[in-house]
Amino acid sequence: MSNSLRDQLTQLGFTPPPKPEREARPRKQGGGKPRPPHAGKGGGAAKPRPERAQPRQRGEMDLAKAYAIRAQAEKNERIAAEKQKQEEARQRREAKARLAELVKDRALNVDDAEIARHFEYGGKIKRIYVTPEQLRALNAGELGVVQIDGRYKLVTAAVLAEAEAIFAPAVALKVDPSAPAGDDPYADPKYQVPDDLVW
Repeated sequence: MSNSLRDQLTQLGFTPPPKPEREARPRKQGGGKPRPPHAGKGGGAAKPRPERAQPRQRGEMDLAKAYAIRAQAEKNERIAAEKQKQEEARQRREAKARLAELVKDRALNVDDAEIARHFEYGGKIKRIYVTPEQLRALNAGELGVVQIDGRYKLVTAAVLAEAEAIFAPAVALKVDPSAPAGDDPYADPKYQVPDDLVW
């Protein structure tokens, strides 16, 4: 028959520790605040747990709230940008409609004109066919070109000014005769042919 470890230690001369500390604890608690009846052994240690958990929950709620506010702000910005884009598109449509009405019976295009007048518009080289008289007037700034629905209309300078006031991006060619000729890179004297050049 085997003895338990406790019995073997007792036989070797070890004695169990005294138990006055366990009895002293209730005496201290009895002199202080009475413990609530539902509190157990770990009742005192259970209170800090909710306090530690609450800041975490608040932090998580604050973070979630911040994300929600940010998402709402981004959504509002997208909606505002879309509304602005739609408003600009509406204004452009209205301006183009007024421009088309303005130029409808005032275009000076000639069907059998054979002279091509090239100009830059929208980053590309475009052309309009004019008569010799129209070419001179166009280069003198007395005429101009307006773009409507992909077509180029030759108009007077007065109509061109009205068109520019209605919808400036539609003005395709407006010649200013008083402008310096410095825009032409070949106007530089170094590109000019000398008078005494012999071929």
